[in-house]
Amino acid sequence: MDSNNLLKQLLMIGIGTTSLVTEKLREVSDQWVKDGKLDPEQANSFVNDMLQQLKSEQSNFESQMHRQLRNVLQDLGVPRQNEMDELRGRLDRLERQVRDLENKLWR
Repeated sequence: MDSNNLLKQLLMIGIGTTSLVTEKLREVSDQWVKDGKLDPEQANSFVNDMLQQLKSEQSNFESQMHRQLRNVLQDLGVPRQNEMDELRGRLDRLERQVRDLENKLWR
């Protein structure tokens, strides 16, 4: 499972959802202006406030998704990058030791 790809897909879904919500907010506020429920300045302020709140929540959502994904990968037993690097280093050292021992035996 490519965690970066999954995270990118989730973020793109979030961006698409945000765009859709923004469009709908503007439609609703425009309709309220037409109906006389809000004046244009209030509608603009309403949309801006809602978008600011949405951005704040999206940031929290992204960090929660990243944390959840990391937990899922850990539960599945997928090693972290630093663990893989450590294992590669250990493997390199062991291979070197085996070569050294083989060279000593053939001398």
